[in-house]
Formats: sequence, C-alpha cells, structure tokens
Amino acid sequence: MRKKIIAGNWKMNMTPSKTVAFLNEIKPLVANEDVDVVFCVPAIDIIPAVEAVKGSNIEIGAENMYYKDNGAYTGEIAPDMLVDAGVKYVIIGHSERREYFAETDETVKLKVLKAFEYGLTPIICCGESLTQREQGVTIDWIRMQIKIAFQNVTAEQAKKAVIAYEPIWAIGTGKVATTEQAQEVCAAIRECIAEIYDEQTAAEIRIQYGGSVSAASAPELFAQADIDGGLVGGASLKLDFSKIVNYNK
Repeated sequence: MRKKIIAGNWKMNMTPSKTVAFLNEIKPLVANEDVDVVFCVPAIDIIPAVEAVKGSNIEIGAENMYYKDNGAYTGEIAPDMLVDAGVKYVIIGHSERREYFAETDETVKLKVLKAFEYGLTPIICCGESLTQREQGVTIDWIRMQIKIAFQNVTAEQAKKAVIAYEPIWAIGTGKVATTEQAQEVCAAIRECIAEIYDEQTAAEIRIQYGGSVSAASAPELFAQADIDGGLVGGASLKLDFSKIVNYNK
C-alpha cells in the first residue's frame, strides 16, 4: 500500500518570518501520520522552515535546484546546499519553470539524476497544455516527458521518486481535471513506468495529481487507484491546506 504524499508548492510567496509563523500555526493541524506532508518553499525560506518543523511530521522541500555540484552559476542552488540545510524533497520540471525559465526535458533529466546522487527525493512534474489536450496527444506527451526524465535512472531509484501530474491548464486557474481525467493520466504514467522498468517498480512509485486541488476535490481524487496524493499550489499557503492533508478523516 503506497502512502499518500501531499506536498505544498509555495512558488514565489512567503518571507522567512511569515514562513515560521505559518508553519508554527499549521503544524498541529497537519499531524496526520497516514500521509507524508511536505512544504516546498522558496530558497530563502528553507533554513527557517527546517528549524520551524523540527519534531513534527512535516518535511521541507525545495522548489528547484541546479544539476551541477558547484561552480560559477550565479543565483543557482546546488544539491549539497539543500542536503546540508535539511531538505528531503525537490520539485523538478514544474511547468512554470519550463515556461518562464526555459527548462527542457533534458535539464529535467539532469536534475533528476543529480537529485538521486545526493539522496534527495525528486518530485518530477509532467503535464500537458490545453491545446495538447484538445488535440488528443496528452498521453503521448506525458509518456515522452516521463521517458526522458527517467533516462539512466535505476529501478531502485525510480521506486523512491514522486511523479506529479499537473495539467497545465488547471494550474492556478480554478479548473480541475475531472477525477476520470486525472486517474486516466496517472494510470498511463504508471503503465509507462512498468514499461521502462517492471510491474514492481510501477507499483511502488507514488504519483500525485496537481492543479487547483482543494479540500472539496481531494477525497475523490485521492481515492483513485493510481493517485497517491497531491501537489498543491495556492491552497498550501492557507491553513485550510490541513483539510486536504486530513482528507481521510
């Protein structure tokens, strides 16, 4: 039985002081041991966030990292910096990184490999645009993203990864894929992992749905056979995020 993982992606929000205040307030509200709870926060918030959640069931993740160990890459974050700061997860390949900062399937692959090298758990994002969905190429597009992201990743590493399916047209728009649409794509992702590796690996990997997840939509989404939690954007900045975490109560 795969344990659900519900991760908040704060994007470019929250100062360090606001981060500490919010985490202290939400800690007791998300104390659900049935679920892995993660907040992926801006780089400047990571160290105070790690300190704030000590002794709780919350893990802290990063929103991005570079695929080099170190060097003259002004403004980038190296993987060992994240590890040393106490980070356990890192979002890789979010659609906003692809759209605004020219990330490609190739750089996603390099980041995934580097994350595993340093013992970080990558939350690997994939998703289609509205045009791609309307043209009927969603599954083909997602399979391509997954196959490139997992190139040269071992089966043992893959089992520890998290995949986040986020239809781009549903991010921050208030639109949510139907439960059937979300399950269909997550099932196709699991099938693709089985093709790359084997059924056992596919059975162990966790696949999230993301895209305007709410307390109202979470129970039905998370009840699906191939949806193992959610990657939550704006809603993770509010105390109501606890209602998503406690979807099963």
